[in-house]
Amino acid sequence: MTLHDMVAQAASLHSGRKAVWFDECNDGPPTFYTYATVIKHAMELTAFLQKYCDPQGRCEIGLYCSPGINLPSWILGILQVPAAYCPIDPDAPPLLSTYFMRKSNLQYILVENDKVKQFQTSHVGWLSHNSSTIESIGLTLFQMSWSSTDVDLQADSVKSKFEAFKVVDNSQLGALCPEHLKIKTSEGRHKDVGQKCSLAYILHTSGTTGTPKVVRVPHACIVPNIQHLKTDFPVPLGSPLLGTTVEIRDANGSVVLEGEGQIFIGGEERICFLDDEIIVPQGTMRETGDFVRVQNAEIFFLGRKDNQIKRHGKRFNIECLQQAAEDLCQVEACAVTWYQQEKLILFVVPKGDLEEREILHELQKHLPAHGIPDELVQIKTLPLTSHGKVDISELNKIYHYHLRSRRRDSKLSGAEELWERLQYLWKSILDLLDDSSGIPKDAVFLHSGGDSLKALQFHDEIEMLVGRGVPGLLEVLLSRSIEEVYKHILKTLFPDEDQLINDDNVLKRKLSNNSGEEIHRKYAKLKSEGYLNVTPGLISFIALRRGNHFFSMDFTNSFMQPSSTVQVGGESVQQPSFLRAVTPSITKSHVQGHEKENRTLTITNKEEKTDCCSVQQICAECNHVTTAELALRTRWKSNTRKCVDASPLIVISSKDEESASVFVGSHSHTMQAIDLDTGEVKWEKNLGDRVESSACVSKCGNFIVVGCYDGLVYVLQSTDGETYWTFATEDAVKSSAVVDPSSGLVYVGSHDQHMYALDIYEKMCVWKLHCEGGAVFSSPCLSSFPHHVYVATLGGLLLAVNPVTGNKIWKSFLGKPLFSSPHCNEKCVCIGCVDGNLYCYSHCGEKVWQFSTNGPVFSSPCISSLTKQEVFFGSHDHFIYCCNTEGDLLWKFKATSSVYGTPFVFQRNDSKNKVLLAAVSTDGKVWILNARSGTAEGTDTLPGEVFSSPVVWGTKLVVGCRNDYVYCLDLYVTGKKEQGC
Repeated sequence: MTLHDMVAQAASLHSGRKAVWFDECNDGPPTFYTYATVIKHAMELTAFLQKYCDPQGRCEIGLYCSPGINLPSWILGILQVPAAYCPIDPDAPPLLSTYFMRKSNLQYILVENDKVKQFQTSHVGWLSHNSSTIESIGLTLFQMSWSSTDVDLQADSVKSKFEAFKVVDNSQLGALCPEHLKIKTSEGRHKDVGQKCSLAYILHTSGTTGTPKVVRVPHACIVPNIQHLKTDFPVPLGSPLLGTTVEIRDANGSVVLEGEGQIFIGGEERICFLDDEIIVPQGTMRETGDFVRVQNAEIFFLGRKDNQIKRHGKRFNIECLQQAAEDLCQVEACAVTWYQQEKLILFVVPKGDLEEREILHELQKHLPAHGIPDELVQIKTLPLTSHGKVDISELNKIYHYHLRSRRRDSKLSGAEELWERLQYLWKSILDLLDDSSGIPKDAVFLHSGGDSLKALQFHDEIEMLVGRGVPGLLEVLLSRSIEEVYKHILKTLFPDEDQLINDDNVLKRKLSNNSGEEIHRKYAKLKSEGYLNVTPGLISFIALRRGNHFFSMDFTNSFMQPSSTVQVGGESVQQPSFLRAVTPSITKSHVQGHEKENRTLTITNKEEKTDCCSVQQICAECNHVTTAELALRTRWKSNTRKCVDASPLIVISSKDEESASVFVGSHSHTMQAIDLDTGEVKWEKNLGDRVESSACVSKCGNFIVVGCYDGLVYVLQSTDGETYWTFATEDAVKSSAVVDPSSGLVYVGSHDQHMYALDIYEKMCVWKLHCEGGAVFSSPCLSSFPHHVYVATLGGLLLAVNPVTGNKIWKSFLGKPLFSSPHCNEKCVCIGCVDGNLYCYSHCGEKVWQFSTNGPVFSSPCISSLTKQEVFFGSHDHFIYCCNTEGDLLWKFKATSSVYGTPFVFQRNDSKNKVLLAAVSTDGKVWILNARSGTAEGTDTLPGEVFSSPVVWGTKLVVGCRNDYVYCLDLYVTGKKEQGC
């Protein structure tokens, strides 16, 4: 049995199975060949070699190539001649390769086509002119023309420690002389390489003892090893000879197709031939330089007695480097260390001036590429131990201080370059390259015209610039100044160095006096649902938030019970009757004393002219319209003095619907309560910093809860905006809080990588959870059955948490940042990701499906009880999508720019109960679509970018704009009526 017999056997059983993978380690996908393909290419090479080679008995063929997808086919093609395979490393010094080829008496060399020039240059005068090329296989065959004179001249020209190159006479490199090389045995029991043993391959050792030895390995030696491995190991160690797959990487990776030796080798059949041996006694043991333990006739490898290391996927004895360096005239003394198992360092005591480049150039003549040192360090004397030996530990200390000194010097110049490049990237991404003014050190990216997507681009550009990942960078980019971004990068690049910059300006958040309560990991017993320690005057209300999150409390019929929650945690129930009541007609003017606009833009519904009923009839008597135009008109706008990225919260009293309020914050640090009907500002509260999160209403209806950039969660009285309580986190709070309708607990995330459960009535934190996936930017989501809180992080982690204890139930890592907030129904939870996908998970944590778009998904999904089987969301690819709960696309509508906001589903109040969808794109367009078909029903344009999400109540659509205003748009119908009012 031979090696190629084993491959043929495996191929006959597994012809269609993948036999070999090749990974170029260039971030591209690996390529593969099946067994059938490997055999086909091998047979082509075998036929070529049998035609052009005249082996005259035993045949040995060299192969001069780098690892690649064809390597197994080439090896197999040589073995099938039959011939022995001799690998020749293109990176080895030419004289070492020449010595190996001559010592092996190679007559034929196969050279990879793209390495022919390198091979000819390295072995000038040693080749015959007879060469043939196999283009389909990628090899060229050379026949060697050995000249004793050339051998002597080449060998004498190089000063090397290898004794093989110190030629005394031609007999050392001449033809093989069997009579000189036989090893006789007393019993006559021997293995004859020329008669009884068919060679599989020929290798050479690393030269540990001074002269590299040639090792001839018969099939009878290696085949039992493989069969032994197959018996002892059910998993066949990746050997392609057993019907499995072998993986090959290029020189930049790990060369997996490299024989290691030392494993279960022994027994009478397993004998190799060294150098010029032809006959070897059975049972011969070799001196290998290995420390082993013999136990029960088996040999166990313990280690090496020399300084052999594995570098760049190849074995190398570092003493070879020291010997080669000591022979150089510029070197007085030297030593070599393998620093931290990563770097090969050559320490040199020079003779006079030493030119580093010249030293390295000389070493390349004598050593393989994997033997060239990473660094050369000049020292005055070699440190010695008390026994007079070189002190390796002291050398490592010297290099450590050398490295620190060099890093400190390079850091000064590198830090300056980083600062310049950082400013350039900042201006480039914000299109400010024409601006000659400098960037203030306290400039914040988002406030300088950036947005979340540009921040992601900035993040990726920085990591490309520094050549590595920078943990926590995205969170810093979104909330800190350019100077703090710069400092954060420096700390990542130089973690073990002293700070070269003053950190006095780094933001140090101080916790407020009332935030020092003990954090309770478990809320042992929740307050009774019928009791809350708050001021009297509980309000029956309904609250609407982005993405159709409805929250309703009725304190009259059933005290303190959630009534008719349209969508809380996926629980779909009947809407309260007043939700469907006709809102006041817009013909009655309520816009008194506030900014008015009569701007009107309409679109005729050409696709659906027969469905002409309005969102809201202007006159009660108008019961039919033959043609319809859905229009939007600015009812009021409120100036917040800075851009409004937060989405509005609308709270409507069940007793007095006309007193509905809009609560929204802005980057001006203010929180406003605005009358939904008139646009009058009821109250305005200045907070400690910018407000980007959307507000939520407490269970009792008396408080508004909102997060702030200053790290505080504010609990404000809904009637006048006065501060009831603040809770301090360790970083900015951009996450929008959500209230549990059963317990009244408030759940909110922070950029400090924690999720908090707050009892606002007891003014305490019930529990906090560290989210290892990074900062919490998105809003939590509640499911009632099972009772979970879902939270997503910028690090790409989706968590399901027990809302009572704060314990993790399950988690899923999506790999890319999550700006989208999760939204759930009774079956599943959905979330959008920067990787362009909308993901759907079961409440048990199993991924059900994912829906792909052509851009990052910042929009949170909208799941409404009005359309139980649909999920609506937007993407950066300019489309608004509607898919069903199975992940199938139902329709998509192309907007005029990216869609960051979350769509909102609402229903017309006419007899046809038409379901509509409100959505916004970042260019300021407001779109009203048919939720069933995706056709446009109407549109309007706001004079600024829009990152806020729309909320609709009756005929009123409220949304924030980056031109500093909150807008309320009226939806109405104009058209030719069949009969008059």
